[in-house]
Amino acid sequence: MTRLTPLCPDIWHATHPFNVGWMPVSTRMTVVRLEGRRLWLHSPIPLSAELQRELADLGEVSAIVAPNKMHHLFLAACAAAYPQATVYAAPGLARKRPDLPPMQTLAPTAPTDWAAALDQRFIEGIPIANETVWFHRASGTLIVTDLVQCWEGELARSAHWYARATGVRQQLAMPYTVRALVRDRAALRRSCEQVLAWPIERVVVAHNAVIEVDAHARLRRALMPDITPNP
Repeated sequence: MTRLTPLCPDIWHATHPFNVGWMPVSTRMTVVRLEGRRLWLHSPIPLSAELQRELADLGEVSAIVAPNKMHHLFLAACAAAYPQATVYAAPGLARKRPDLPPMQTLAPTAPTDWAAALDQRFIEGIPIANETVWFHRASGTLIVTDLVQCWEGELARSAHWYARATGVRQQLAMPYTVRALVRDRAALRRSCEQVLAWPIERVVVAHNAVIEVDAHARLRRALMPDITPNP
């Protein structure tokens, strides 16, 4: 049964296993508690009754975030479960999925709803994703979706070979599949340099591992080789 697990004060996460075609994968929802016991849900997963009870014990869901144009599979059900919450989505998602509930488009800077706790950066240069990342200042936690990944532990054979083929098996890296989608390397470099200016102590990614040791240095190694222009 999916349960919330604490990562640090005011941040929890839960993972959901499912299949993408022939490959078993997992995705992560991250929960941040803001002032006034308001809850910020990043990349929602299916919500069991037990998971909803755990969220209710933490506070009231006030914001539901689809952080890029790929992570929206469970958004509608989550919005229906919390009609009082505001739904925020990556630029372009409303056009891609007009059937989804009404949503506010994420801006380059944090809205007043969470600006006191979270900084955010829009990742330029990868328009198929239009991903935004967040930095929780109090804990030094960076919350990322697909920009970087790290697939550790025991995996099904298909997932193991996919992780190896995309360069993310046992290491934090920008997947080759993401690199192939870059359309503006200079813009991507600018965005990633802004991210690396934060004093990051932990990296929470949507798929598989949470990076809690040497996080900033590992993130720099993951990002900077990929965004340095070719000579």
